[in-house]
Amino acid sequence: MNDVTIDRTTSLGFLPAQRAASRNAEIIPMSLRTVHFVMPGGVDDPATPSGGNAYDRRVSLDLPGFGWQVHKHAVDGEWPRPGTAARAELARVLSELPDGAAVLLDGIVACGVPEIIVPEADRLSLAVLVHLPLGDETSLEASVAAELDAKERTVLRAVSAVIGTSDWAVRRLVSHHGLAPDRVHVATPGADIAPLASGTDGVSRLLCVATLTPRKGQHRLIEALAAAADLPWTCECVGGFGNDPEYVDHLRDLIKQYGLQDRLHLAGPRAGAALDATYASADLMVLMSYAETYGMAVTEALARGIPVLATDVGGLPEAVGRAPDGGVPGILVPPEDPAALAAELRGWFGEADVRRRLKAAARGRRAALDGWATTARSLAGVLTRLPSESRRAA
Repeated sequence: MNDVTIDRTTSLGFLPAQRAASRNAEIIPMSLRTVHFVMPGGVDDPATPSGGNAYDRRVSLDLPGFGWQVHKHAVDGEWPRPGTAARAELARVLSELPDGAAVLLDGIVACGVPEIIVPEADRLSLAVLVHLPLGDETSLEASVAAELDAKERTVLRAVSAVIGTSDWAVRRLVSHHGLAPDRVHVATPGADIAPLASGTDGVSRLLCVATLTPRKGQHRLIEALAAAADLPWTCECVGGFGNDPEYVDHLRDLIKQYGLQDRLHLAGPRAGAALDATYASADLMVLMSYAETYGMAVTEALARGIPVLATDVGGLPEAVGRAPDGGVPGILVPPEDPAALAAELRGWFGEADVRRRLKAAARGRRAALDGWATTARSLAGVLTRLPSESRRAA
């Protein structure tokens, strides 16, 4: 269970290009500047959906509306610890860009290879988008996490701008890596408002959308559900199996150990209409993550009016947020306390007033969610402030 591949997921849904960019979309300018967006290979692969991939794809579509033409460079490799071929390909991609070019790098590609990124920082205008700080991946051995953390610090201190996906993430990056606050910016993920979920019976259908990795805490969820086995719940865990097969086997063993095979299903990844249908049948979103910079699965649920029961970690409280009237559309519990989640489930099942309050707040939060155009606008603002070729020459 010491796989060094970083899980970048916060959500597993693909966002089809044909959906409207946002209710806040603006007129596309006649003249576009160019940004080169370096991202991991497989970003468009439906077999490996992730929140980071969905974010990268979506802002690539929406940035032209705010003055930036995107040239995508997807680099295959076992990021953030790539092999020789991947390192050579990344170095080649960067070396072939013109002096002063604006470059947006996904942090999972950039932050583990300072020997490639730092030498280019004086020649190119580099911005790094951090979906998850590398050292926060909980499945890593301590020595590997410390190594990646140090490399990330070197990279982030060298580049012109750093972008986090929540206010919490910005504070974390500034304090943890000793970055100048004026160089670290926020571009929170957007959400596509979807039809209100019809649910199943209004209470019993639970849904967890997250890749199956230790950081997502599905083992804690299973333990909590076992403690509440007398309640009439069913639960689907939607997410990819490929990041940590050993952990997936452990989850299957736990499900069998607690006798939950008929009630708790590891469904694998879903996308498009299949994922939409899964959300539509859900009554409550559950997420037991140990670390999240934001939580796109949370806002995907809220965009359908589904209340949330999640852990009080990282940027998840921001993702849950509040309705305009102050109502809170979710319940937050400690990440290491399955008993607390089980207790809240009992309240959800046993108190109709709790369900009514949470559902009303979820619908209010749904109406107030920012669209992806807001995300693209924030990123465009960061890119516009990058040093240009002419300023570098001066």
